[in-house]
Amino acid sequence: MKATYYFSEVVMPKRRYLTFSLIEKVVASPEVRLVQSDGRIRLWARMAELGGQALRVVLLPDGETVLKPFIDRDAPLPPMTDEKRTT
Repeated sequence: MKATYYFSEVVMPKRRYLTFSLIEKVVASPEVRLVQSDGRIRLWARMAELGGQALRVVLLPDGETVLKPFIDRDAPLPPMTDEKRTT
């Protein structure tokens, strides 16, 4: 996985709940994928490891380099069904 300096040196130290494996899971199997007008790619997936919350990962236009990941409370994902809940 490629990463920007911002991601490695600024984002990851602040967001200790994130791991590289969680980010790799979203990149490998996003539930939603949108391309922004500037070419950046937004990916979302619900993560059981985060209590079912949606993790958004933003990639640079090359589709490989991670710019920033974060929990997205307004993710464009369908509501969770009872069998997918992790409570």
